[in-house]
Amino acid sequence: MKTASNRKQSEPAGVREARSSAPASAKAVKASSKRAANDRTLPLNPDAPEDIRDAVSRLKRERIIATAVELFYNNGLSNTTLEAVADQMKVTKPFIYAHFKSKSELLAEICSRGIRASLDALNRVVATQGTASEKLQSLARDFMFAVLSNQAHIAIYNREEKHLSPEDSEAINEMRREFDRKFCALLEEGVATGEFVVDDVHIASLAIGGIVSWSYVWYRPNGRLSPAETADQVADLVMAMVQAKSVKRRRAKTAG
Repeated sequence: MKTASNRKQSEPAGVREARSSAPASAKAVKASSKRAANDRTLPLNPDAPEDIRDAVSRLKRERIIATAVELFYNNGLSNTTLEAVADQMKVTKPFIYAHFKSKSELLAEICSRGIRASLDALNRVVATQGTASEKLQSLARDFMFAVLSNQAHIAIYNREEKHLSPEDSEAINEMRREFDRKFCALLEEGVATGEFVVDDVHIASLAIGGIVSWSYVWYRPNGRLSPAETADQVADLVMAMVQAKSVKRRRAKTAG
């Protein structure tokens, strides 16, 4: 299968923020880890405004996650301890425990990132005004961005899902079921208005979801197409699958 490239292209602001908070490569993760090490000696000022303290705490939490993603992805969950995460960040284990009670809790947060980002994208789209076709086209693109922005997280989930606690596994599965319900509802809306031609909405939703979700395996940041170009092309394929009639499909432009 052809792969895609990281040629710079404009992306929605929300997508840029999501991509900046999720490591697209081991190099990005390492850079985030180095920044975390620089902050390790800076205690929170108890007199600082609460929003500043919360922001600093969130930043530290995200850097722990970034480092854990790198180690879980490259070495596997079983071969990575919280001590190894702390050593990679050049901090002590209590620094980790201040934000995550256990490796299982850290794994659950990592594994939930991909589906949470996809569900957030779906909720944003269905809340907008527009036809079912317009919403589906936007969703297909944003869904693709959510997957590409969380490649390593999704890979870890598919590889380490068996290590999740029953409670964490059920919480993630509930988000997946919510996504499926809302996605089916969007397709049913398009069928009801005559915009889509779909014989089995449930099968169509699973097929589309599978195509987009599987991109975490084949997409390469240094390939032929940028994330934006890839998302546009996949959106075209999704619209063709439902035989959408009212939206002119966009074609990603590639450099000559």
